[in-house]
Amino acid sequence: MLDNQILVDEADTLYKGGFISKDQKKFVKKELPAFRSQDNILVRIGFLLLGSMLYSSICGAISIIGVSAENAYFQICCYIFAAVGFAGSEILAKQNFHNHGLDDAFILGAILNVGFAIGITTDGYQSVIALFMAVTAIFMYIRYLHLLSMLVFCLAVTVFLFFQMFEFGDIGRVILPFIAMIFVAVFYFVTQKLISKLNKNYYYSGLLLANSFCLVLFYISCNYMIVRELSEELLGTEVKPGTDIPFAFFFYAFTFVVPIVYLIQSLRTKDRIMLWISFLAIGFSIYTIRFYYAVLPIEVALTLGGLVLFAIAYFSIKKLKEKESGLTFKPDRINHSDSILNAEALVVASTFGMKPEVKSQDSPMEFGGGGFSGGGSGESF
Repeated sequence: MLDNQILVDEADTLYKGGFISKDQKKFVKKELPAFRSQDNILVRIGFLLLGSMLYSSICGAISIIGVSAENAYFQICCYIFAAVGFAGSEILAKQNFHNHGLDDAFILGAILNVGFAIGITTDGYQSVIALFMAVTAIFMYIRYLHLLSMLVFCLAVTVFLFFQMFEFGDIGRVILPFIAMIFVAVFYFVTQKLISKLNKNYYYSGLLLANSFCLVLFYISCNYMIVRELSEELLGTEVKPGTDIPFAFFFYAFTFVVPIVYLIQSLRTKDRIMLWISFLAIGFSIYTIRFYYAVLPIEVALTLGGLVLFAIAYFSIKKLKEKESGLTFKPDRINHSDSILNAEALVVASTFGMKPEVKSQDSPMEFGGGGFSGGGSGESF
């Protein structure tokens, strides 16, 4: 089924690019049964809401029976609800639901109820809650290839790391940015290694999501504004005028060097996601400095910034618009365009030896059939 889904997705891509017809795409879907999935995000959200109501109804029906046990039921109810989520996810998977919306409700519901259940059992011990949610989320991703579960896993692991560092008191809070930076860097290279050694394409999207998450978290971990605000919040320190946070020079340099490194690396490797992240990071770096050092009035800064962006865009387009390969301003060849259709017609014509039909210019006079202008042998004047 997974192999069929990949082939169906490829057929859809080729159809959008104009390489195959709509009938050919339908034929591929008919011959290769695939999952019941939903590509339209709005429809998928609708099914998610419907699945959530179904999940809630089942849990509510169980609660009507178990509410008589009062406190004892309250201690175990979330475990029961999590079991309902696991069972519902498996039933829907057996019926070939994948990225549909209904399965999203049960998978995410199971992960959340595991977190609630552990929270009730441990009296809200955050590290343990995050650890169990991370384990549950990665299991759900491996079992059902559920992309949102990978995102939950990344967030839960990050929360687990943060709360573990809080266990060491003020020392842990002080070194938290550096530990987070090292941890994310290791995690990034691990995901890169896994992607490079990937034999099956099924897990590529999840690993790519984790890889991109590492890029974002790596930048955030030592961004000057994030570190300074968290220092004031977690350590209760107040940065007075004329003073700064420890290692301020490092955090200033990090805030501006990392986005530039992302930009250069993305252009070198033609990594579009890293390119988007670099743009966002550059924008946030500028906002970080302006948050503390407003050199120009906001309207002047916005105007100058717009002029700089316009100049960069204009000269980039001018330099890249004629390039046919590598970095180029031209649209992707896989996108639907008239040039592809024209090329297809040219290939067909050359294959079958057909000559292009030359259409003559329309004449104001009719020729043939003995009409008004003559030139024929008809009986009319």
